Amino acid sequence: MATFVLVHGAWHGAWCWRRVARLIMREGHEVFAPALTGLGERSHLRRPETGLETHILDVVNEMKWQELGEVILVGHSYGGLVISGAAELAERRIAALVFLDAFVPESGQALVDLAPPPVRQAFLAAERDGSFAVPPRSAAQFHVNEKDRAWVDAQCTPQPVLCGLQKLTLDGARERIARKAYIRAAAYPSAPFDAALKVARAQGWQTYEVACGHDVMVDAPDRLAAILLGEAARS
Repeated sequence: MATFVLVHGAWHGAWCWRRVARLIMREGHEVFAPALTGLGERSHLRRPETGLETHILDVVNEMKWQELGEVILVGHSYGGLVISGAAELAERRIAALVFLDAFVPESGQALVDLAPPPVRQAFLAAERDGSFAVPPRSAAQFHVNEKDRAWVDAQCTPQPVLCGLQKLTLDGARERIARKAYIRAAAYPSAPFDAALKVARAQGWQTYEVACGHDVMVDAPDRLAAILLGEAARS
């Protein structure tokens, strides 16, 4: 039995993993999908001080208090920063890292250093205006399939602005975790994710491409579940 911890991206919540989680649990594995503070069902907890560091602790504490080990830790999009930071604090609990159409930061970088201009500008504008949250991008912008767009738009919530501004300090824990994979949503144009895929290949990570929009867990849950189960089998 494998243990998966699934970390959602910006503006999303635990809800986005529902389809994939059911498929994985049906095969007898454990799945934990924490909602990050200030988002989804925890949107009522959003505060000016909620940021990337908060979300890293959300994931680390999920693993600690659920007493999890040999975790396959999956991060979608912004979640790539979260799982990179979580690896620094809980390296021994993690068996593998999976970056799902995600940013792969270097030490000293923040989301605004990696994101495409519209996202970067939205976070910086919110900071200038004194706002502590950034409204969600539309499902259409993420190339979500048309059938699910209204549902995704209804579920997304504003993202705490500090999530885009706080810089990561990394000291090599991610690189010490031997099993890593990158999954690219091939139907979602993104220079940052194309670059991350290229780096992952150069470093010998397992890589995949899925012909769908950015929200792979919504658009292609069967294919994503199959990939994650394959990663579990590689252990």
